[in-house]
Amino acid sequence: MVVSKADRTIICTAFGEGKRHDFRLFKESKTHIHPEILAELDTGYTGIKKIHANSVLPKKKSKKKPLTAEERADNCKISSERVTNEHAIGFIKRFKILSERYRNRRKRFGLRFNLLAGICNFDML
Repeated sequence: MVVSKADRTIICTAFGEGKRHDFRLFKESKTHIHPEILAELDTGYTGIKKIHANSVLPKKKSKKKPLTAEERADNCKISSERVTNEHAIGFIKRFKILSERYRNRRKRFGLRFNLLAGICNFDML
């Protein structure tokens, strides 16, 4: 899901069959983000700098190199900026279309998801 930070509306949605990693789904959907737009993403999109240079990702810690206090503070700022995305995802999950197994016709999943995104956009106004 692509969420506008200014008005907290869902702009774009993409789906895949079965379990698929977020970044792989992003690449396969051919969603284009304008180079001037700042993309604030989670750690699942590691490697997006090659596709979209104007993107912000939190730092990951490793066993041998823990995060410094400054890196933790930066991660906190990034997560506080991304909270609008998480609220939109949480709103959609209230309808159980993402949080549980989808048991209806697969053909209409996109339609139903986009209708719920429209309800979310209407509610966010």
